[in-house]
Amino acid sequence: MPSTAKFSIGIDLGTTNSVLAYTALGDEQSAPPSILPIPQLTAPSTIEPRDVLPSFLYLATDAETTAKAFNLPWVKAARDYVVGHFAQKQSADVPTRSIAGAKSWLTYTRVDRRSPILPWNAPADVPKVSPVEASRRYLEHIVQTWNAAHPEAPLKDQQVVLTVPASFDAAARDLTREAALAAGLPDDFVLLEEPQAALYAWLADQGDAWRKHLKLGDTLLVCDVGGGTTDFTLIGVAEEDGQLTLRRIAVGNHTLVGGDNMDLALAHHATTAFAAKGVNLNPWQSVALWHACRNAKETLLAESGPKKHPVAVLGRGSKLIGGTVSVDLDQKSVRELLLEGFFPQCELSDKPVRRPTSGFREIGLPYESDTAITRHLAAFLTSNAPPQGSSLRPTHILFNGGVFKSVALRERLQDVLSHWFGKKETPALLGNAGHADLDFAVARGAAYYGAAKTGRGVRIRGGAARSYYVGIETAGLAIPGAPRPLRALCVVPFGMEEGTQVDVPAPPFGEIGLIVGEAAMFRFFSSATRKADRPGDVLDQWTDDELTETDALEANLPSAQNAEDGYVPVKFQSKLTELGVFELWCLSQSADQKWKLEFSVREEQKRPNRS
Repeated sequence: MPSTAKFSIGIDLGTTNSVLAYTALGDEQSAPPSILPIPQLTAPSTIEPRDVLPSFLYLATDAETTAKAFNLPWVKAARDYVVGHFAQKQSADVPTRSIAGAKSWLTYTRVDRRSPILPWNAPADVPKVSPVEASRRYLEHIVQTWNAAHPEAPLKDQQVVLTVPASFDAAARDLTREAALAAGLPDDFVLLEEPQAALYAWLADQGDAWRKHLKLGDTLLVCDVGGGTTDFTLIGVAEEDGQLTLRRIAVGNHTLVGGDNMDLALAHHATTAFAAKGVNLNPWQSVALWHACRNAKETLLAESGPKKHPVAVLGRGSKLIGGTVSVDLDQKSVRELLLEGFFPQCELSDKPVRRPTSGFREIGLPYESDTAITRHLAAFLTSNAPPQGSSLRPTHILFNGGVFKSVALRERLQDVLSHWFGKKETPALLGNAGHADLDFAVARGAAYYGAAKTGRGVRIRGGAARSYYVGIETAGLAIPGAPRPLRALCVVPFGMEEGTQVDVPAPPFGEIGLIVGEAAMFRFFSSATRKADRPGDVLDQWTDDELTETDALEANLPSAQNAEDGYVPVKFQSKLTELGVFELWCLSQSADQKWKLEFSVREEQKRPNRS
């Protein structure tokens, strides 16, 4: 933490909305975190403060840039883009120049996430930016807002915590770090998993009273369903030195289903209503309808919501003003559609249905084909079940994400859990039921965590959310046209703490040779379920459910002393930085040399360091 830090700042870089919370440092008992209103364009040349910054980016036309309609008071240069509320509005009116869900693209390994690819499938005459650049622009706006509000305490001098999904792998975290540093966050900012941040927000509200709600052996399920993603995390209550402690014990996969899917489902439902009135929507109107259904969903799912709510889109008149067309959505059918489509009753043994509908598929984000969040939860709990005979039942549940502002959706998920475990064993609800803080909990919890790092507050132990492995090509006779089989050597165990390192024991099959002096491909794998593997453990075979291949690293390492046939015998040393970045050091066993393979997708590190 910077010695000059006056504040602990938590930033939730959300898929749909971003938020900044902060609390003053220096007091023995930190005050509850506050939310910083973020000034943003709500219309051309109109700036208003809002508690959230929608994570939307609109790329202006040349005429709009020349007119300086998107300039900000604290930025001298002319702006050819806008982020926030007005950009979100433009995503409905001008979808081909609008970017949403940039955060989800950070996890998608089939594209170069540092290349200008967004808006995805936009016409050739539309300028594009990378997912990293879009994320940088959201964060830069937040940084500039803070600096304008607190010129005496620049953000780069504060204790800053930035949140990421628990399911983000090392590459996605590193891309987030790259965007954050470019936006002006301090070099020593910290990454924190979003479900943990939500729990920290609860801890901030409870103070020492949290121990009255949880006891030794309890297991807490954090169920986080936001605009674009679903995240599950299990946190256990343990004991250290006679004191209760919290430890993260499992995280789920990065599941691309959330509130945006619900809006799209409503839009599809509304399209049939329009068709019944003889109105067939074109693609442009369909996108506009999708965004219009967001407000309808929130209104109709509200506890005291109306029986009906209209949704309207602009007509297709040839004149500038073509009028609007609208239909009414009724509360009963909307609730039934969303409950059965996203939170259906199912069995604990059920799994998500992942059946392709065609042998060909357009390249794009890997959205889930099964929208049933309850089936994804069942698979998560089953895959993380303890040894046979033990219960996998969570004792408590904490809701997070804007989707759970709806009482109906919270109650349905609790009904499903009751069906699985019985009414007497249904997980007890922790905090935030019906609480508007669901929009702000992650940022508030991140700010609390920053203060907790200074010794004032409870910290959740967790470390690495996945085990990491390096692929080792086997020796043996070559077969024409067939690659040699790979072994997976565990180099980072699940739960390894940030800021620590481990010397990886030599594998049982003998020495490992590092290729130097020529181009080579280094392959890495990760697992969220193999929590018992230790450094040095070797897997000869595995299923796709057990290990997932992450970004490969192509490099030409400098040649070395005593290299025979282009190989150097090495042993491994793994490090996890405070930011959660995985570094794999290869230490020569025949000379005083070492090489660093930083698990990074940044261009400047595709030539690993030699020390």
